Amino acid sequence: MNKHHAADLLEYLRAEGVREELLAETEAFRLAHPVPAELADRVPAPAYVYYGKAVWEKALAALLCGENLLLSGPKASGKNVLAENLSCLFGRPQWDISFHINVDAAYLIGSDTFDGEKVVFRPGPVYLCALQGGFGVLDEINMARNEALAVLHAALDFRRVLDVPGYARVPLKEETRFIATMNYGYAGTRELNAALCSRFAVLDMPVIGEEDFRKLLKTTFPDLKAQPGEQFMRLFYDLERKAAAAEISDRALDLRGILDALRLMGRGLSSGDALDMCICGKVFDPLEQELIRDVIRARLPMDLTGAELFEETKAEG
Repeated sequence: MNKHHAADLLEYLRAEGVREELLAETEAFRLAHPVPAELADRVPAPAYVYYGKAVWEKALAALLCGENLLLSGPKASGKNVLAENLSCLFGRPQWDISFHINVDAAYLIGSDTFDGEKVVFRPGPVYLCALQGGFGVLDEINMARNEALAVLHAALDFRRVLDVPGYARVPLKEETRFIATMNYGYAGTRELNAALCSRFAVLDMPVIGEEDFRKLLKTTFPDLKAQPGEQFMRLFYDLERKAAAAEISDRALDLRGILDALRLMGRGLSSGDALDMCICGKVFDPLEQELIRDVIRARLPMDLTGAELFEETKAEG
């Protein structure tokens, strides 16, 4: 699988017509804040490029203004892909914090621990992000407990500091940013309170459009034939419509699953087997699985092979 670097993203964004002044400022930001060698492996090299000019321009403008970003949108809208792309483009080390019921303040900031000889402070991901000028990706922030969110308030607003109980106030480095993601309607999620929302610029993420979907397929699978590739794209939108109408759950609405199925076909699996593993298998109700298979059969033959899919049959990635 190809990895993308800042130069690749800049080339793509220029080709898409993203405003040059935003790209120039982003490049200047990256050059002004070099990453120490020991953190270089934390700067992501994304496997996928986020496609969507308008979203890129909004995100770049917000981060260049010093804002933190809240990416809100439905499943398969590319929130985490965009977050990773932004860290790469700005050349920042990235810390990923996935929120769940057990994430507390001590996990985020750090806690005392015994190293075998003495008690020492073990820093958490938010502390390290603040100290190193990183981009912190706060994944599924609307699953977080109040206690966990409370420690972020001073870091996310104009104060830009972290209070570490028993230690010191840690100012955030100038280049530190936080990018939060959230889905509505997932089990365990809830509405964000007004105080937290006010600390972000909110960017509503749309589901990928058709032209951008075609670009994604072409970039990821250069040898993919146009006609069957179009049918896989149409399958994704068929599933989206079914999920929107509540005829199936959104478990099957999985863009990564479509791409993974294409990879498996490149390795010799039939379309039926590949889509069973990457789409149907993510739904555990047998009746719903059959509904999804009916959608697939209406769009694609179940015995489609890699030879029919690619100009030259070979594994991608």
